[in-house]
Amino acid sequence: MNDDERRLALGNFLRNARSKISPVEVGLASGSRRRIQGLRREEVAAIANIGLSWYIRLEQGRDIHPSASVLESLASALRLTPNERRHLFMLGGESLPAQPTIDDEPINPLIRNMMNELNVNPAYVIGKKWDFLAWNPAAEAIFQIERSRPPYPRNLIWRQFTDPVWRKGSEDWERVSQRMVAEFRTSRARYLHDASFGRLIEDLKNASSDFGRMWQHHEAPSSLDGYKKLLHPVLGALEFDQITLQFPNEPDQRMMVYMPLPETKARLQPYLIQTYN
Repeated sequence: MNDDERRLALGNFLRNARSKISPVEVGLASGSRRRIQGLRREEVAAIANIGLSWYIRLEQGRDIHPSASVLESLASALRLTPNERRHLFMLGGESLPAQPTIDDEPINPLIRNMMNELNVNPAYVIGKKWDFLAWNPAAEAIFQIERSRPPYPRNLIWRQFTDPVWRKGSEDWERVSQRMVAEFRTSRARYLHDASFGRLIEDLKNASSDFGRMWQHHEAPSSLDGYKKLLHPVLGALEFDQITLQFPNEPDQRMMVYMPLPETKARLQPYLIQTYN
């Protein structure tokens, strides 16, 4: 499509997107005198923190050029899914911002070496947004971390709430998930101005009603450490004591170590030898 067609398509897309959102979803009173379905233009502009007249011109398909940051604000205000966000950027004539990679959070080689020396103890390191930064073979055998789950293929919290295999493998998914969300909220509090953190949370809300429900509770964080029972597709029920290690020089990175109980260790050890040798 040419530029005129693209701008008209952008206006239609924005109108359609705001018509799908109820005022209650964004914390507004629904009221009985509303004449339109969804949000009003002024409400979208206010939530996205952009000028109303400028937003109206955008919906009208006028010759204006929204920046990537404005498109990001609109995507958040309209609660777009990852695919809808991608489409918005295409219609807006902007490239999607590059997603952070694990290279943005380098790991101390000593930490990596320690993790690999744990052998039969599954261990992985997560970063500030709970991305998997590194893991040992035992962790891959148990958690299948390399099995991608787009659009956040290496994110623990995304995997917890969107991967049915991951969910099935947890004996107490609800309780563990509630604790994870409470901890994740404290991680978010350290980076309130990080737009990528906000995108992840909005995408989680869109992808999982369970996450949206738990995110609203504002529960106090509690330790994720302790006894864990996992269900492995080959080995069956496995029992671990989990402990979290913090690194003073890398406050945003944590290592999760799962220490198998004796019966689990007896079954896990030959499985790892068979799988990785």
